[in-house]
Amino acid sequence: MAFHLSWFAFFISFLATFAPASLVPVIRDDLNLTKPELGNAGVAAVCGAIAARVGMGVFVDIVGPRYGTAATLLVTAPAVFCMALVADFSTFACVRFFIGCSLCMFVCCQFWCGTMFNVRIVGTANAIAGGWGNMGGGACHFIMPAIFDGLVKNGTPGYQAWRWAFFVPGGFYILTALATLLLGIDHPSGKDYRDLKKEGTLKTKGAVWPVIRAGLGNYRSWLLALTYGYSFGVELTVDNVIVEYMFDQFGVSLGTAGLLGGIFGMMNLFTRASGGMLSDLVALREGMRGRIWALWIIQTLGGIFCVILGRVYGSLPTTIGILIVFSVFCQQACGLHFGITPFVSRRAYGVVSGLVGAGGNVGGAITQAIWFAGTAPWQLNLTKYEGFQYMGYQTIGLTLVLFALWFPMWGSMLTGPKEGATEEDYYLKARTEWSAEEVSQGLHHGSMRFAVESRSQRGKSNRVNTDEPAMDVTKVTARPSSSGGASTDSTHSGDAVAAPGAGHRAVAQPA
Repeated sequence: MAFHLSWFAFFISFLATFAPASLVPVIRDDLNLTKPELGNAGVAAVCGAIAARVGMGVFVDIVGPRYGTAATLLVTAPAVFCMALVADFSTFACVRFFIGCSLCMFVCCQFWCGTMFNVRIVGTANAIAGGWGNMGGGACHFIMPAIFDGLVKNGTPGYQAWRWAFFVPGGFYILTALATLLLGIDHPSGKDYRDLKKEGTLKTKGAVWPVIRAGLGNYRSWLLALTYGYSFGVELTVDNVIVEYMFDQFGVSLGTAGLLGGIFGMMNLFTRASGGMLSDLVALREGMRGRIWALWIIQTLGGIFCVILGRVYGSLPTTIGILIVFSVFCQQACGLHFGITPFVSRRAYGVVSGLVGAGGNVGGAITQAIWFAGTAPWQLNLTKYEGFQYMGYQTIGLTLVLFALWFPMWGSMLTGPKEGATEEDYYLKARTEWSAEEVSQGLHHGSMRFAVESRSQRGKSNRVNTDEPAMDVTKVTARPSSSGGASTDSTHSGDAVAAPGAGHRAVAQPA
């Protein structure tokens, strides 16, 4: 039940956020919106979740994903209903901004799945839940025009019909929030997340600030946030403009434009999940370096097909075919990102997920502001198909920063691991993860277990010690380091549980 509640809550938040884009040919005529105003409203929609995603990462680390999901839906539901009241560009953009805040549901979704599923299947569960949630960006292009057409056929004037249509996603916000509170559980034990912490069943991760610092202080978080901005960010941009593009470029009806535009988002039924599975598959042999290589290749191919999409603007059948191929690579890259993200920081998994997710929204906002909005003469004269081309070039160029992604114990795309570096050293790093005092309190035990499980990311050529006995975390003691933080001394226990085999994604679960 938790799995289905998590992905559906994310799905409905996506649907509501991009519902205005589904009806934009009608809304722009009713509100007399210009091209720059439409573009800026789209930017506002994806900007709403930037700070919300980072904040939600901290929130779920403290109170759990069930309350995070329900609270987000209940707080943002009024904004969905208020879409019926907009009268001009300023109110339209403002309402889209607040609805877009609900996209922080992604963090709840991924954290909830990470809590509920065993490490051996949690990677697949996360990828499927995230993909099915993203599918809302395509489903809205089917659902909202159908609701609008149904209202018009029953005698409701068009300028009222599009407003009434928003009561459907708004109602689902309320119903889903209530279902989450009544039917959802925070943890496989069936107990509330906060109660488990009070009981000591789940150890606290310590004070809030060190958790935030661990996530934000790791350059890998920021690098993945940048590249995620050109997989998920590109997806957000396409969701915002594709229906209008089909309507204007090929002269089809609103319903047909919605059906064609919806193809892109609906491909998430399997594409994002296949990206997560591909990451795990490659890691069986090549470890973390394979995951990074796979992400670079797939996202670069996404950029190439984005360029091609902008070059076949004269043919509707060719455009549809390229759109499908483009969607596969773009959305697979999203799943591939979260084959790497959980390994950045064990302690601050929620914060890192929030930051990387927010990077997707930032990338979407910047990309749309540059190529599909703005009031400069060159922006006003830029066609949407030219915008697709430039967005593709931008994706190809910025994805190159993945060559700078390096883990001392696993290496990078072009270099091997640092001699003597271990997973235990990385996940107990003194200055950015755990202090000597926290180690003495035993708060680091979850990180040490995760470090053992992460040995599977060494790759076959580097996996000489993967099957060594796992470290007994109860025998890890703190000793001062040269930096004034904590380092570790440890003994190995032959009775400890061995690390899982390669390819099982070790996604963080509450310690």
